Amino acid sequence: MNVVSLKQEKSAQAVKTASAQPVMAVVTPLSTTATSTSAPKGAAWAATFRRVFEWGLPPVIGLMIFAAIWAVVAALTQGLPGPLSTWHAAVVLFSDPFYINNPNDMGIGWNILSSLKRVATGFGLAAIVGIPMGFIIGRYHFMSRMAAPIISLLKPVSPLAWLPIGLLVFKAADPAAIWVIFITAVWPMVINTAVGVSKVPQDYMNVAKVLNLSEWKVVTKILLPSVMPYLMTGVRLAMGAAWLVIVAAEMLTGGLGIGFWVWDEWNNLNVEHIIIAIFIVGIVGLLLEQCLVLLAKRYSYE
Repeated sequence: MNVVSLKQEKSAQAVKTASAQPVMAVVTPLSTTATSTSAPKGAAWAATFRRVFEWGLPPVIGLMIFAAIWAVVAALTQGLPGPLSTWHAAVVLFSDPFYINNPNDMGIGWNILSSLKRVATGFGLAAIVGIPMGFIIGRYHFMSRMAAPIISLLKPVSPLAWLPIGLLVFKAADPAAIWVIFITAVWPMVINTAVGVSKVPQDYMNVAKVLNLSEWKVVTKILLPSVMPYLMTGVRLAMGAAWLVIVAAEMLTGGLGIGFWVWDEWNNLNVEHIIIAIFIVGIVGLLLEQCLVLLAKRYSYE
């Protein structure tokens, strides 16, 4: 009887131990889950703070240093406005950017749009001419050798040197400015497109010959996808050069535009507006560049 009672006690203890184990199994994961949930939240906040510190703080510090140097130079230079006076002038200027008093007195918004219109027209014409020309030069060695001396001779010429030719041919200032933009933007497109076509692997062209593809399919299915990174680089360079030249061209041709506006403000000795125009040119150029960078990433194979 003692042996039987001992066995019964052991079995009862085993049942109690088995029933207690699931409770511990349930309690332990709950505490672990709570700890693991709080840990990622803290790590996420730390990563966010680190990204803000690395990417947001340096530009702010750089702008503050630039403003401080500007303020010191303005304090030491008679007639040069500082950051605060330029900021107040910008607030007044952009409070009504699209006013029209007369054809010679229009808001800064109209001047910016006029310059962008000229750049878009000249840039578009350069793309229509330059990109196909680059494909032809890169595709055929005979055309490349024929065009090489012409490009080498004309490419180093300053874009403003073409302005008198434009005035002589077109007899008007506006098409002459567009002509300067065209001649400035066409060379990067031609050269980069031609280089891209020449870099296409010969194996691709051999496959095209084996498949007896037409010239149109060779261009659209083989050359164009391979050349797109080079082409987009040429487009970016052309846009930067076009926006850079339009200011100088408009200073010489007059009329409506950001370049003429800068020259007109200089004649009025309004230095605040000249500094504002410098920032406008830089900001618009930066926006154009970033738009083309995003477009170029679409065709990047890196």
